[in-house]
Amino acid sequence: MNKTAIFYNPVFLEHNTGGHPENADRLKSIVDKLKSSSFAKGLEWIIPQPALISTIELVHPVEHIRSIEERIKDGVAYLDADTIVCPASWEAAITAVGAIDQAVAGVMTGKFKNAFCAVRPPGHHAEPNKSMGFCIFNNAAIGAKAAIGQGASRVAIVDFDVHHGNGTQAAFYDDPSLFFVSTHQEFIYPGTGHESETGAKKGAGTNMNVPLQAGAGDAAFLSVFDETIIPALRKFAPEFIIISAGFDAHEADPLAGLSLTTTGFAGITGKIIELANEICEGRVASTLEGGYNLSALADSVKAHVGEMLK
Repeated sequence: MNKTAIFYNPVFLEHNTGGHPENADRLKSIVDKLKSSSFAKGLEWIIPQPALISTIELVHPVEHIRSIEERIKDGVAYLDADTIVCPASWEAAITAVGAIDQAVAGVMTGKFKNAFCAVRPPGHHAEPNKSMGFCIFNNAAIGAKAAIGQGASRVAIVDFDVHHGNGTQAAFYDDPSLFFVSTHQEFIYPGTGHESETGAKKGAGTNMNVPLQAGAGDAAFLSVFDETIIPALRKFAPEFIIISAGFDAHEADPLAGLSLTTTGFAGITGKIIELANEICEGRVASTLEGGYNLSALADSVKAHVGEMLK
């Protein structure tokens, strides 16, 4: 069986955000944890290359892309109130897109069993025409479009970050080829993700939001996957699954309060992988989103990747 690929490039560390919660130490902790894990020999480390502009254009208009490039290279410090950038952020952002694009290609062709993209900046808040919420370009959404471009007629994105993936929802809200499901804490940033938001036009019914109350914990998460999410995904029958893997729902995370444990993240991941093995030949590519307690993040990613190896 082919290995699980880990897409990581040291350029991600050069996206300097200072003391911001989304900082380079997040990836350092993840890389150290994975390389010292008991299953390290089952991982294949790949250095992703920057994405082509045409790949980023799968989701973002070229005018927006060039505007972001110019602003970063001109030395702007903030793309919005939450999104800090430095001159190296451009290369990091386009390489994060390159990682998911190259991961999807590797999984689609059978080169890898599946893949995890240890990248930053994250992506799921980035809307087609707007960078926001620590995110510059929407890595997961572009990965889904890439999978469709490589022959998958239906793709699902499963987003278990504690915050709603508003950017991903915006990219596919009327697209029947993409099923987007998001679990997230209700009433927090960015204020979207209501159950009533279910898609539009030909995409009606292909957008699922599952807002959860603070303190929900493992039992609520696992129950909603068993009773709601997995049956909906099975019915949609995607040919590829993208995971927006945010680990800020962890009980130790400082930014929210859904009280999931490392064991809970393993359980969620296991259910997604089991379904993928059942319906789409195990084709899964996961990309890092949030997670801001370093030890909890590293432990949760280790649990996540460990389930991908099974």
